[in-house]
Amino acid sequence: MQPLFLGLDLSTQQLKAVLVREDHSILHESSVRFDQDLPSYETENGALKGPAEGEVTSPVAMWLDAFELLAERMKQAGVDFGSIAAISGAGQQHGSVFWSYDAEDALASLDPSQTLTSQLSPKAFSLPRAPIWQDSSTTRECREIEEAVGGPQILADITGSRAYERFTGTQIARIRRVNAEAYKATSRISLVSSFMPSVFLGRIAPIEISDASGMNLMNVLTCKWDDILLDICGGPELRSKLGPEPVSGGTCLGNISSFWTNRWGFNPNCLIAPFTGDNPATVVALSFPGDALLSLGTSTTFLLSIPPADIPPKRFTTSHLLSHPTTAPDAQIAMLCYKNGALAREQVRDKYADSDWSNYNTLVDSGNPGCNGYMGLYFPLPEIIPPGVKGEFFFRNGRFVPLVQVTEEEVPQAFQPRMILESQFLSIRSRIAAILPPDSPPLQRLVVTGGSSANHTIRQLAADLFNMKVYVSTTKEAAGMGGALLAKYAWWKQNGNSKGTFEEMNAMMEGESTGMKCVAEPREEVAMQYDGLVASYTACEEEVVKIWATKDV
Repeated sequence: MQPLFLGLDLSTQQLKAVLVREDHSILHESSVRFDQDLPSYETENGALKGPAEGEVTSPVAMWLDAFELLAERMKQAGVDFGSIAAISGAGQQHGSVFWSYDAEDALASLDPSQTLTSQLSPKAFSLPRAPIWQDSSTTRECREIEEAVGGPQILADITGSRAYERFTGTQIARIRRVNAEAYKATSRISLVSSFMPSVFLGRIAPIEISDASGMNLMNVLTCKWDDILLDICGGPELRSKLGPEPVSGGTCLGNISSFWTNRWGFNPNCLIAPFTGDNPATVVALSFPGDALLSLGTSTTFLLSIPPADIPPKRFTTSHLLSHPTTAPDAQIAMLCYKNGALAREQVRDKYADSDWSNYNTLVDSGNPGCNGYMGLYFPLPEIIPPGVKGEFFFRNGRFVPLVQVTEEEVPQAFQPRMILESQFLSIRSRIAAILPPDSPPLQRLVVTGGSSANHTIRQLAADLFNMKVYVSTTKEAAGMGGALLAKYAWWKQNGNSKGTFEEMNAMMEGESTGMKCVAEPREEVAMQYDGLVASYTACEEEVVKIWATKDV
């Protein structure tokens, strides 16, 4: 029987499965969309807002229901669960699950005749709703943690990032402050990525090193919890609540629990490997030396793998440095993350292109690079880069146009679909040189993923603006594919390759179906025009930051 490897991706809006064969070819894909398939939870784009300002959460019970529904759909599609040799996956980064003191017993004694939700929710959780990456309610805690260690740059030097509202350390600190009873009732804290394997293991899984990098709690170079930061965010008890030191991707955590073998027919020898964050999983699935990855999903994310070096890579307060899931502590991932991604683009589409992507593309294609001197920066949600900024900001030939003066003459509406793409991509372009190590060779290609990566107009604009050939993967579900490859890596190491590297495993599959397809090439004359717009964008963004600081919009 040929072994199969299951990669799961619990993103903001859906739970997805990618099942691959040993040669990495895809056998099956399926998904559960939270809003449509589980409407009783009344989420919008997979999330719930409030009651506090900036608070965004997701119901943990909804995720448990999604596991059951996904398994049912896979079974109906004819998937043989008994052939699955290992499971890993990805979770939306920065989301956190708070387990109660009943959790370990509840996980260990799951009855296969009953559902996960009926047995785990609510008794296994001290908080029924998990704070997720869209949450921006922890500004106070961000400033407190930075002040406690000596400033944002010092924190970035330790953890790879300055303090961010969505990061788990500040989330923990806020819950400890505003809901002390729930914090006291918490036995363990998982990331979404470690919550997932916990459900399969029947016990709470350790946190994986790459996803732990997005917590402001781990030293990004040693991959160990930092005691000072633990104490600042959660007090002396936080170390026990987080569990053991973070573990590497490809580690074997144990075999699947009897709940899954008896309820769904999984092989009792099926291995469970650590799950990582969705961005590191995307790197695992798509990254090759010299590649840049651009994820065009709910958020917009740009990732670069940084190879081992004698000098530790620089840590900047506007970017992230993550430990690599399979090669840490020797190599890292540099990341730029923007909260306003697909949802912001969709809002512009709905307002100016009659909610139609074909109309949107026509408007983009009819414009010129730089939109004849017009530039628009769009932040419907409080942004990560630049930090905290919210609103729409328009410029005409570098001159700020207040919203009350935004007329068709000042800012033509037909330019807006192109303006949002240009400003989102120029923000990334303006920061690439700073995050690359000195003397780095030029980036060879841009691999795009996420929902908007299917849009040919967006792909061409990316090729021109970044001046790189644009490629897409054979699967649109890169995070799930990365999870499947991490599952295979754990299985591969357990089967005679204990000292083998992830790269060695993948090299054996060269030329197989995990290859890329070139979908757009830069046009030299257009790329040159965008070269000249980087400085203009930087000046506009700097003006926006000044304006936002005075709230004079």
